[in-house]
Amino acid sequence: MLPQWNRNPPFNFTRASHVVLTSRDLSASRDFYTQVIGLVLTEETPDTLYLRGLEELAHHSLLIRLTPEDQPFCQSIGFRVSDDEDIEKALHHLRSNGLSVSELDVPHQGRTIRFVDPVGAVIELCSSMDLAQRCMREFHLFKGGSPQRLDHFQVATHDVQLATEFYSELGFRLAEYTAGNGDELWGTWLERKGNTHDLVFTNGRGPRLHHFAFTTPDAQSLIHACDVSGSLRAGDIIDRGPGRHGISNALFVYFRDPDGHRIELFTTHYQFIDLEAPPIRWEISDPRRAQLWGFPASRRWFFEASEFEGAPVSEPLLRADPPTLEAYLART
Repeated sequence: MLPQWNRNPPFNFTRASHVVLTSRDLSASRDFYTQVIGLVLTEETPDTLYLRGLEELAHHSLLIRLTPEDQPFCQSIGFRVSDDEDIEKALHHLRSNGLSVSELDVPHQGRTIRFVDPVGAVIELCSSMDLAQRCMREFHLFKGGSPQRLDHFQVATHDVQLATEFYSELGFRLAEYTAGNGDELWGTWLERKGNTHDLVFTNGRGPRLHHFAFTTPDAQSLIHACDVSGSLRAGDIIDRGPGRHGISNALFVYFRDPDGHRIELFTTHYQFIDLEAPPIRWEISDPRRAQLWGFPASRRWFFEASEFEGAPVSEPLLRADPPTLEAYLART
């Protein structure tokens, strides 16, 4: 059964806001995200990078912290809420439902809390952020894929149904989903800002951050990012694509950063605003859901992702062998 959308949630998520990663080499991360991807470096300290998209007014949408550990992690994915009152409402609601919640003092962010959701993902909520200068008309600064803004996250989880029920109750609306013969949910695309998704859950070992995604102005920007990676002798960092998704209808390409974190550049989605619009169902057996054309994704795209720091990983409740590139090549 599809979870029911709560139109009057206990507090108001507004959009995907920021992601916090760790890195073993900030210099390598800075070069990758500014040269290949094309993000704007807002600020750099000895142990932290703050980056943002070209049209973003907020101080950062990607925060990277230096780690002495051998394994880099995702520390959290972040969402904005309307104001400080919503932070208070969130604290009350989450704690009353038995979830672990802590208040944080994060530079350049307004009141911020962090909680662990029912499937183990680590989530930050932020009410405001310091302002920077939009660079969307500073065309001489457009580099790499010319990323405009952070758009969404995809999280691998052992229990898609549970995750979807939790966020549906918090006001996220189901736009598209994949289901099997028994109507079990394999993937859900959930939105708050009026396009097809701010948050995606897919079946797999989790919780792990599969990827975070920035919009680009056009298809040429995607190709230019690929060309830049090739010219820097780093073409092997392209993880998948270019291609076009069936779900969301976007052109896409995925990259892996120097620490293995996955980022998607894509040409945005269609609108999903009208309240009478039903969610679109895709059969798990339909390969067009993942891409309308092109080769299948490699095995690493399906099975590799960034773990959340301190979060134990569980095996998925649903098991299947995805149609990988390796399997396709073995048949040809």
